[in-house]
Parts: sequence; C-alpha cells; structure tokens
Amino acid sequence: MKPNFSLRLRVFNLNCWGIPYVSKNRADRMKRLGDFLNTEGFDLALLEEVWSEQDFQYLRQKLSPTYPAAHYFRSGIIGSGLCVFSKHPIQELTQHVYTLNGYPYMVHHGDWFCGKAVGLLVLHLSGLVLNAYVTHLHAEYNRRKDIYLAHRVAQAWELAQFIHHTSKKADVVLLCGDLNMHPEDLGSCLLKEMTGLHDAYLETRDFKGSEDGNTMVSKNCYVSQRELEPFLSGIRIDYVLYKAVSGFYISCKTLETTSGHAPHSGSPLSDHEALMATLCVRHSPLLQSSSFAQGPAEKSLLLSVLTEARMELGQGLAHARWWATFAGSVVGLGLLLLAVLCILVAGGGAREASALLWLPVGLVLGAGAAYIFHTQEANGLSRAQAELQHVLGRAKEYQDLGAEPQPALLRGQQAWDRAEEQ
Repeated sequence: MKPNFSLRLRVFNLNCWGIPYVSKNRADRMKRLGDFLNTEGFDLALLEEVWSEQDFQYLRQKLSPTYPAAHYFRSGIIGSGLCVFSKHPIQELTQHVYTLNGYPYMVHHGDWFCGKAVGLLVLHLSGLVLNAYVTHLHAEYNRRKDIYLAHRVAQAWELAQFIHHTSKKADVVLLCGDLNMHPEDLGSCLLKEMTGLHDAYLETRDFKGSEDGNTMVSKNCYVSQRELEPFLSGIRIDYVLYKAVSGFYISCKTLETTSGHAPHSGSPLSDHEALMATLCVRHSPLLQSSSFAQGPAEKSLLLSVLTEARMELGQGLAHARWWATFAGSVVGLGLLLLAVLCILVAGGGAREASALLWLPVGLVLGAGAAYIFHTQEANGLSRAQAELQHVLGRAKEYQDLGAEPQPALLRGQQAWDRAEEQ
C-alpha cells in the first residue's frame, strides 16, 4: 500500500420506521428515501426498521444503478429490519442474532418477534479491509422503569464480542445503527470501552444538524411528544461509530443530521433523524503497533464499567430465575389439580369435574411455556455474566501487575492521538 494512501468514505444511516399498516406514509417515505440516496450517492447506506421485505425489494430495484450491492438480514418471525446498500462489491456477509431480546408475552412491544441482530459486511477498498456493522438493539420504552435494561446490556456485550471476534483481519471498523441507548448509558459505555470505537458526533470538527446531535427531536411530526417530555431538545440513540486498527488513522471530516424534516422536502423520512458522515482514512506508519499506554483514569473507567455491567446482569439473572421458579411451581400446582380432577372424573363422583379439565391443562401449558422461556433467559444472562466476569478478572490482574488491560481490540486510534500530542 502506498505511503500516501487515503480514502474518503461517505456513510448514511437511518432507522426507517417501516412498520406495515402502522407507520404513517410509509410508501411515500420509502420513495423519497430512494430518491435521496440516489441523488447523494453514498458509499454505504445502512438502514434499520425496514420490516417489510417488499420495501427492501423496492429500494433494491430503485437503488441498483447507484448501489449495485445490497443485502437484507433475515431473522426472527418478523425479521431483523436490517439492510445495507453499497456502491462497492460486498466480499463477505454474516449476521448474529442476539440471545436475549425481550419477552414474547409483551406483544404490544414486539421486539421479541423481530429477532434483533447485528449484520456484518466486509468490503475491500483499494486494498483496505473494511468491516461495516449495522444493528438495532431492544427499545427502552420506559426510562424510569426499564424492564429491558439487562437484555440491552447483554446485547451490547454480545455486540462488542461479535465485533472483536470478527474484525481481527480488518483495517477499519464501522458500526452504525439504532442502539436505543443514550451516550452515557451503561450499554453505550460498555460497547465503547470493549471495542475502542469512537463516536462520530464527539470526534468531528464539522457538525451540522439537530441540537446535541439528537436523532429523535420534537420538531419531527412523527415523534411522540409525550415520550420526549423529559428531554426538551430530544435524544441521541442512533450512532456512527468507527475505529482504525494498526497502520491506519481514521477521522470524521463531517457529520450531518436531518432536523425534523427530510433534505430537499418538508416531510420527514422517518421518526428518527438520518445520520450522514464523511470519514477519512489514511495510512500511518506511526501505527505499526496498536499498543498504547492507558492512564490510571482509563483503567479505572474500564473496571467501573465492567463491574456495573456485571451487577446489572446479576440483577436481571436473579429476576429471571425467580420467574422460572414461580412458573415451575405453577406447573406443579396445575399437574396436581389435573390429577385430582382426573380421579374425580374416573370415579364418577363429580360430573362437573370433566368440564373443568381445561383449567389445569391451560395452566400447565401457559406456565410451562413461561418456565422454558425464563429458564432460557436465565441461561443467556448467566452466560453473558460469566464471560464479562472473566474479562473483569483479567483486567484486574493486569491492573495489579501494572500492565495494560486488553479486553478487546487495542485502540490504535488512541495511539495516534497520543503520538500527535507528543
């Protein structure tokens, strides 16, 4: 690769809010989205909440002259809603479906039926290997009483691990998507600490768009104003995150968001605001080694985040085990009641008992399904907690020995920043 190698990458990300029969003006918004993407000609367009495969096929046909490569990530019952459109050939594709994703009986939320996932595409750009990830994590719904917090933290952990284990041959890592987490939330901190990914909004020197980079704002006519009441300026839950590995330096030249309306038209493209980033990658001989010195504050932050995440997963695990135990007890009670009624019916002592057989049968089936689900939930949380505990233990060992904790891919980007400061 030439010493003066440089690459300019334009990226588009949007949660499209494409729920069939529910989302307002869906067909019109998809049409205008296709027109806009064709006009702008991004290198990559990464979309979430394209719940209808017909919408994807429509966009694929419309965008094929500009984005010849495209893929729709299928999972769950409804689908992941994730899709990508690329100006460049896609060399590899895969996806990972999150182990935990809410509760099937919370039908009105619907996350469990979606099969939330992270999709990966690998691009080769002028000899540079780019791993681009697109994801959508579980929604929050109620910030004061968030019953899905442990699931979202577990998803953030799985996402970080997936990126770590699949990007070892990558030169540049890019993650876009709706994380459904504020920048200071536990899951966000865990993801960034474990991967070394940088937030485009915080890194760019040229930002244009909504206040504080928010991606759900009250100016958007599709946004529920009641949900945004605690946040006057809006919330930032959609991200463009990136990092360069050894030998490369990446920076965000510009970042732009829509501000309650679509570019070149008055009506919004979605209830979320779009993110448009211009990233610049260049070869850097300063980064032949990705090692860098972490200060005491950085070590302390890593340990603090890992400890808090372990505690949150532990609380979720205790909750899941309680429900599994309760459901198991109800199954036992239902079987006992069923046995009593069967004895009464067989003895002919109570004709009315036969009419009541449906009650214990329904109780056993319902409680049995709950027992299976919450047992599976407990196992998923236990696995994530065990993995996180191992990393935490290793980080503490490094700290005690005075070495550098290295829980994931080392942050070569920070090595460059430190070198520049010197």
